[in-house]
Amino acid sequence: MAGIFIAFVNVTDPEKYKNYAALTPAAVAAYDGEWVVRGGATETMEGPEETRRAVVIRFPSVERAREFWTSREYQTAKMERVGAAEMHAIVAEGA
Repeated sequence: MAGIFIAFVNVTDPEKYKNYAALTPAAVAAYDGEWVVRGGATETMEGPEETRRAVVIRFPSVERAREFWTSREYQTAKMERVGAAEMHAIVAEGA
């Protein structure tokens, strides 16, 4: 079963965030992740308006998504995110 990584990101320092955004694709690829949504326009369909950046990445399994999250490659990227953005992230079982 696929592992679907879902995050909502509030970018607080766009210039610094560019460093994180540049490092993340290699970490995603190293763990067989496929970008489904990487920012872009959103429309709130129900509930409070969502203004944060939306990110969805599909991994072959929840375990592979966890490996990505704890990987050396992603830890390096996460260090660049400190002070640049606040993130709320989950992983869910998907089809």
